[in-house]
Amino acid sequence: MTPEEQKAFEDKLYAYVGVEVCSRKPAKDAVNETMIRHWTEVMGDNNPAYTDAQWAAQSRRGKTIAPPAMMYVWNQEGYSVASTGRASDPQTDMVEMLTEHGFTGVLGTNVKQEYFKEASPGDTVYVEMVIDNISERKATARGAGYFFETLATFSDQNGDKLGTQRFRVLKFIPQEQPAAAAADDKLEVPTRIPSPRGHDNGWWWNAVDEGKVLIQRCTDCQTLRHPPRPMCGECQSMAWDSIESTLDGEVMSFTCLRHPKIPGYPADPICAVIKLAEGTNIVSNVVGCDFEDVHIGMKVTGKVEQVDEKTMLPQFYPAQAGA
Repeated sequence: MTPEEQKAFEDKLYAYVGVEVCSRKPAKDAVNETMIRHWTEVMGDNNPAYTDAQWAAQSRRGKTIAPPAMMYVWNQEGYSVASTGRASDPQTDMVEMLTEHGFTGVLGTNVKQEYFKEASPGDTVYVEMVIDNISERKATARGAGYFFETLATFSDQNGDKLGTQRFRVLKFIPQEQPAAAAADDKLEVPTRIPSPRGHDNGWWWNAVDEGKVLIQRCTDCQTLRHPPRPMCGECQSMAWDSIESTLDGEVMSFTCLRHPKIPGYPADPICAVIKLAEGTNIVSNVVGCDFEDVHIGMKVTGKVEQVDEKTMLPQFYPAQAGA
């Protein structure tokens, strides 16, 4: 773009700052025990304040509450959006304008939530959203682009503020990689991002390197936990050992990461939350089948395999029928 064209473009872009994406509207369903139970099961969150009515009745609240991090869940559009598409609004209009001007890449960079009040079953969560700010044009490793941030405010049926969520997105012009780079035998073949290994989880990754998946176990109350952490969430003991997983499990949730292609990773990897037979959950890849064949409740069995020249990882295959 010429300087004049860029100024005209940015005048249109920055006009979206402060524009309302949606006015205050209620969720289709009230806060309810069923969705709370499903969410806490997938997250592995056993806080009795969320699902144990008897325990909650004796607490200072006198009732169960929804996990604060579920705040954004209640107002989601639902599965129908996948087939009908999202209704046009100022945010989609702005994103389309950026795309039309060559900013075809998109990357969610961070989310920040603040909580002010708890919601309980029976409450109705309302949401309203604005485009809060748009950055100047930035040069990033992904390419030149603009960061924009939406601000969603959540309240209950009485108008009391429950919390806010800031969601920041980068829309950018993808950098072109030199065609000759793929043929340059002097370049190192990309590998997966190495796992961060620290004091609390290094032992777990070392076991994976040896072909085993271990599950941390509290030696005081015998509660299993994953991912590894120094303290038991049930009894707060710091004493622990581990057991080896059979790697038998079932799919609790899954998605396919189609775009953008990440160097060192296979195309369209299937990423899933797997509930292991021992009772803990693990995030891993489902392989050996097509995405269309994966379903919630699908039985899988895992293997620790070498996925590139530097990395060993557990991967899960569809279990054999009758196995």
